[in-house]
Amino acid sequence: MLAKPLLVAVMASLVLTACSGGQRRGPPTSVINRVLATAPGEAQPSKVVATEIEYAQAEKDEGAWAAGARFSTPGAIWHTGEGPKTAASEFARLPEPEGTAQWGTKTVVMSCDGALAVAAGRFRDLEGKVGDYVTTWVRQSDNSYRWSYNAAWRDDPQPPPRPQFEDGDIVVTAIDAVLGLVATCPRPGEPTPPPPALSLASDNPANAQLSGDGTLRWRWEHMGDGTKYFAVEYFYEGEWVTAVEEGLASAPEE
Repeated sequence: MLAKPLLVAVMASLVLTACSGGQRRGPPTSVINRVLATAPGEAQPSKVVATEIEYAQAEKDEGAWAAGARFSTPGAIWHTGEGPKTAASEFARLPEPEGTAQWGTKTVVMSCDGALAVAAGRFRDLEGKVGDYVTTWVRQSDNSYRWSYNAAWRDDPQPPPRPQFEDGDIVVTAIDAVLGLVATCPRPGEPTPPPPALSLASDNPANAQLSGDGTLRWRWEHMGDGTKYFAVEYFYEGEWVTAVEEGLASAPEE
């Protein structure tokens, strides 16, 4: 997706808790060995994972920009190293890249009602560089998901090259797990407490959005030094928890 067109591996297990997702500092989560589609409630992290897989295949078949336009919301933002860009204008301006990168979802954070989600994961680009990405997904009237924001940044420094295996070597690969974090639903008649107050720098491009049910907030900022900052917080068992927070500099083309 933009910086990450082809999924590396199909996820075989989903890290979930029952009604509300795990968190960085809360009770430990466990890997539930069951099909992704069996998560309870309206918020289904598996649907976002499935959409990312579908999107990845579309990028491989149709091209990155054609698929990006088809899977995006009107006004979707592509956060490049030069700053936030309107995705549609960039798709129309840029030539289609030759080939596709590799990428895979590692974490999905969802609002209680499932209307808003953030996916985070890892990618390997066309130059062989690796890094992290985040994408926000918005549920549509037909219950499909379309992305509204995308950002990626390379690791700095890059990890050492993978070892080369020879014929006869026994190689065991890991089974990928997706961490599903679902916000706690408010009790009937009780409003969700608002998230902590924000202070966004007025001289930097930035934005923050709260889900319609008030249980998830994501925000981004483009710092003066070119750093992309992104964070997502969700309401979990009576308090707001930071699920993803990144602030890293990236090359202009990312």
